[in-house]
Amino acid sequence: MTHEAVLSDIGVMLHKVLGEYGLDEVEVTMDSTFHDDLELESIDLVALAGQLEERYGSRVNFAEFIAELELDQIIALTVGQLVDYVVGALDGGN
Repeated sequence: MTHEAVLSDIGVMLHKVLGEYGLDEVEVTMDSTFHDDLELESIDLVALAGQLEERYGSRVNFAEFIAELELDQIIALTVGQLVDYVVGALDGGN
């Protein structure tokens, strides 16, 4: 799966989460950060994890991916980093 396709999928997932806050018009790019740009809370990341597993299956384990990061890395996490992880996981690299 391409980075563009995964970014599109994740964008749809994030707009579902953001829509609950009336923020479904926010632009989601590879450089968007989950904390500063999208202002997601931890519960939102749990919802995103569920959507990722529903879409991609058990090969994409968001909780495992996050668990390997330090707190400052989680705070600075970008959509692009998640896209890279998903593409790698689907290609069997993770």
